[in-house]
Amino acid sequence: MSEITPERVAHLASLARIALTDAEIEQLTGELGAIVDSVAKVQEVATPDVPATSHPIPLTGGLRADEPGVTLTTEEALAGAPDHDGSRFRVTAILGEEQ
Repeated sequence: MSEITPERVAHLASLARIALTDAEIEQLTGELGAIVDSVAKVQEVATPDVPATSHPIPLTGGLRADEPGVTLTTEEALAGAPDHDGSRFRVTAILGEEQ
């Protein structure tokens, strides 16, 4: 049986400063209750002899070696820029700090 009640949902909503209608409270009560019940079922089968895992299948080869490669020259990087000063991109100032 779920420990999520409409009163608890309303209380949590007020703590989070979220305005919920009665219909939304009822809907969330059911949804959150189903989540709590599902977690309880998983905890029943999670025994100390079952190792914790982050993925059901081991992940391998997720990263490549960090080796330097060919990079663009300054001229090549600035070639497609809408505005530059010869060595850097030029962008408009933000936050009202015109220079």
